[in-house]
Order: sequence, then structure tokens, then C-alpha cells
Amino acid sequence: MGEVLRVEGVVKDYRRGAHTVRALDGVSLAVAAGEFVSVLGPSGSGKSTLLHLMGALDTPTAGCVRVGGVDIGALSDDELTDLRRRQLGFVFQFFNLLPTMSAWENVAVPLLLDGHRLPSLKRRAVPLLEALGLGHRVEHRPAELSGGELQRVAIARALVADPILLLADEPTGNLDTDTGASVLELLRAGCAERSTAVVMVTHDQHAASIADRSVRLVDGRLVGAPSTT
Repeated sequence: MGEVLRVEGVVKDYRRGAHTVRALDGVSLAVAAGEFVSVLGPSGSGKSTLLHLMGALDTPTAGCVRVGGVDIGALSDDELTDLRRRQLGFVFQFFNLLPTMSAWENVAVPLLLDGHRLPSLKRRAVPLLEALGLGHRVEHRPAELSGGELQRVAIARALVADPILLLADEPTGNLDTDTGASVLELLRAGCAERSTAVVMVTHDQHAASIADRSVRLVDGRLVGAPSTT
């Protein structure tokens, strides 16, 4: 399998008044196409900071993040925007769905940025929802869906542009254990079918166990296998 993500010696410092806080301290990690990797750690360990760097939402103080072999630190703002739109998918604890739109319309939203008209996108959105067990809910709005259904809509939205890498931040945080496990299995299956790599950050050991590989982040340092090689 080809390598989708490589994080090399990443350091991230933040200024807190007169003090510098090191959120990440020399983190290295590689993820292959179709691989599901969980990053496990308590609150404050640097999980979300790491995910933001992988998703080109922030820049490291030192080190390098490569997506699809490209050093994202060398990209312009426009190129970073294009990377996030076309190669990355995001799933968060809070579903961030538009309340006035149906399930399939929410899934189609990312494609509107490419100038497509909404009605023409239904044929792309509906099969994704069907694959995630929501074929009977495509016309329902978020207020009519359960928490597990909302997260599955969010997963379909993250996959609609066929990203090479999907980043998930505590995706089961608002779900009960059984529903969360079901959603993660669907996420894993859906991404494996498309060879989409997944990096999920979580504090939940049970959620992390569903991944192909799990590493632990402790005080900004990664414990576990750093590379697929």
C-alpha cells in the first residue's frame, strides 16, 4: 500500500504570556492507504493539535507533515485550501450538519464549492448514505435523526469528495458505546473500500481498539510504532 500521511519530528509550541508551552514534542507517524490508525490519549495530551497539523489547519513550529507525498508546509494558502477540499475529509464529535437541509443535501454540501448545482449531486450522495445504512433516511433533516444517524451522515459528507485521508476527532464522543462501535465499524468499512486512510484521535480505549493500529500520545510524545515501514 502507498503511504498517504507522514509526520516527521513535529514540534508545536504555543505562547502563554511570557511562557512557551510545548504541545507536541518530536512526533513522527506514517499511515498507509486504507489503514485505520487511532491516536489515544487523555485530554491535554496534544491529540487535537496533532490532528489540526495533519489537516493543514495549523502549522508546526518544527518538523514536516506530508500528505500524499507533498510537504504541506510548502503550500500557499490557496493550495492548502484546495488540499483540504479535495484530499482530506473531516469528522468531528459535533456533527456540524445544516439543520434546514436533508441528509443527502448535507452530504452534497462540499461539492457545491466546485460549482455543481445541488440537484445534480443527489446521485453521488445517496449511494454513500445507503452504504452507511441510511438509505431510508436520505430525505430526513438532522432534527429527525438519532445521534448515530447524524454521525453517519457526517461520515458520508467527509467521504463524498473521495479524500485520500480522513481525520476524525473524538467521533464517538456524543454516542453511547454500542452506537459508537457500530458507527466506527461502518467508518472503517467505508474507508477500506475506497483505500481512504483514517487517523482518529480519541480518549476512549474501546473506540481505539477498533483501529488497525493504535498509538498513544502522552505529554506531546507519541508512544507506539511511528511508521508503516
